[in-house]
Amino acid sequence: MAAKPRKPFLMRAAPGVMAAVERLAAAELRSVNAQVEVLLREALTRRGLSITEVRQNDQGPDDTP
Repeated sequence: MAAKPRKPFLMRAAPGVMAAVERLAAAELRSVNAQVEVLLREALTRRGLSITEVRQNDQGPDDTP
């Protein structure tokens, strides 16, 4: 099974926020990266935003051809 394509990005966060995410990730047996994605998806869902999967050939407004 092929891995889903991911868009890399740089994120800065306060040390306390990252420590909390790291603790939660460890408790839920996830990587920190996977935990951040879970938290983002949960926050988007709570705000009523739909999460659409982008096909590999699709490009968003920040992507360059």
